[in-house]
Amino acid sequence: MRGDIVRIFFRFFFLILLQTVVMNNLGIASGLIVPLVYPLFILMLPLLTPGWVVLLLSCVLGLCIDAFSNTLGLHASACVVMAYFRGVILKGISPREGYDITQKPTLQSMGSNWFMTYSVSLVLIHHVWIFNLENFQFDFLFRTQFRVILSSMFTLGMVYLSQYLLYQVSERRR
Repeated sequence: MRGDIVRIFFRFFFLILLQTVVMNNLGIASGLIVPLVYPLFILMLPLLTPGWVVLLLSCVLGLCIDAFSNTLGLHASACVVMAYFRGVILKGISPREGYDITQKPTLQSMGSNWFMTYSVSLVLIHHVWIFNLENFQFDFLFRTQFRVILSSMFTLGMVYLSQYLLYQVSERRR
């Protein structure tokens, strides 16, 4: 239990550092692809984490990203929306017998279909919210949706890469 909390806080600070120092300074495809890796924190929270804790941690995560990115609540609102829909999606795709308290939302423990539904839907919700709120104009509607698709694909690639690199190693150690 204590080890899980330490891992969660390490992941929190690592993803903030990775996002603000590395990913925010990457210019990929003339700004069409915006690499956002910090939603991985919300995706990897334990399944039975209370909803208010997920919302609180997501808000703090978004505010930290906003503080370093100078975006005035944009990331915080997207994280809170993602955290809200996380509970809805988890209820919608829960197994008939429910979740086990020891289960983690990883590709290896939950299976590829479950993880794909979970991660794709939450990343799309996050990205649609953040990019539409960022532009907030109908003039750039198609460009915004193109950015949503490309950035979501990049983020999902990073999510799946982290699943294969980090969680395969931890499964071998056990």
